[in-house]
Amino acid sequence: MPPPHVNKIPRIEVKTGTLDVPLKFLDQDYQELKKSCIIKKERYVDDKFPSDSSSIDPKKKLKLDLEKIKWLSPSKIVSDPQLIVKEVSRFDYSQGCYLGNCWFLASVGALTFQDDIMDQVMPADQSFGQDYAGIFHFRFWRFGKWIDVVIDDKLPTINGKLIFVRSTTSNEFWPALLEKAYAKVCGSYADMHSGVVSEALLDFTGGIHLRFEPAKTSVDLWSLMNRASKAKALMACGSFQGKTSENTVLPNGIVQGHAYTVTGVSKVTCKEKQVRLVRVLNPWAKGEWTGDWSDKSPLWNDVSEKEQSKCCSLANDGEFWMSMEDFTTNFRQTDICCLSPDFLDSSSECSWTSTCYNDSWVAGTTAGGCLNNKDSFWTNPQFRVRIEALDKECAGQCPENILVSLMQNHEKRNRSEVSNYAIAFSVFAVNER
Repeated sequence: MPPPHVNKIPRIEVKTGTLDVPLKFLDQDYQELKKSCIIKKERYVDDKFPSDSSSIDPKKKLKLDLEKIKWLSPSKIVSDPQLIVKEVSRFDYSQGCYLGNCWFLASVGALTFQDDIMDQVMPADQSFGQDYAGIFHFRFWRFGKWIDVVIDDKLPTINGKLIFVRSTTSNEFWPALLEKAYAKVCGSYADMHSGVVSEALLDFTGGIHLRFEPAKTSVDLWSLMNRASKAKALMACGSFQGKTSENTVLPNGIVQGHAYTVTGVSKVTCKEKQVRLVRVLNPWAKGEWTGDWSDKSPLWNDVSEKEQSKCCSLANDGEFWMSMEDFTTNFRQTDICCLSPDFLDSSSECSWTSTCYNDSWVAGTTAGGCLNNKDSFWTNPQFRVRIEALDKECAGQCPENILVSLMQNHEKRNRSEVSNYAIAFSVFAVNER
């Protein structure tokens, strides 16, 4: 007798690594872990990022007395802990004195301007309120995939005070918890010491990164930054390295070898002349530029009251204005990270499309070196890209209508142990036959 007929339901393949279905970092499922804690009426304890020295400084590179550190839940630090007080702001935090992660916090400052991106990184389904189980989760984009990172609520303190990023409002904890989640991804807090802004900007957005050297670029950088700001891009900048040591404060207030957030661009009229300004934020939450257009600059006296009220602030909060000329002189690089590079074109009608390719260099087979190695150069991974003709709306725009970005995927868990290899790409024109 033949078997009964069975209707087979087609299998729908769920694409993981997206914002809707992120990969579970270290195989930890936030919803399942939280549900289990609520049922058991207990607080979550993260065994994958334990509350001990291995999560802070496993190789003892930081100048910290690890014996003095106590991991405390926010409720043990203050009586009324909140994840967010009022709303997320760039003025909510200041960098801790033990960890050189200004590159990360400068990126956080840029992140606070974009509510939709902030909601992606810090999902809204969590608080210290009802059904609190001491568990949080954050999402980062890592090398083409979104990951969901679970942490418990214990934070490293000395004498009851946070030792890394600190909130300007004592009972607000989103900055410290976000920093902890990123430290977990990096391997430890110490693994966050020293870095480049573009790394965190990409991890927050999964977007496209552009870097400009203000003193060397041929483009009108202020106009480009102005369009990027309107397009809700994240922007940051880095000062020139000093000859002696990092974090040397110059007489004009700029910190050498330091990452800053670009928080705005604007124009003001001074003595009937238009002045192009850039607003910059120091993640220390103090220490400002003291030259022209700084908080106490007399140049503001020659600006209308309306423009003064819009721009000028006397608060010692680490944020300041400076002219584009002074910005060019004092900052070595400007980083812009966006979900789409549409702002590169002056027409709002232009839109870009993107494609991602994955490949690798393998010694002896596909690692052909640079153009100096003519015999083996051809063995490098190759990709052919067709550039379509520009739409009528975009006609007359910049001819450089292709943007290529190369990212190196890390294999090791601890960020400080990763080898950053010298890699590059070459672009060639291929004539159609």
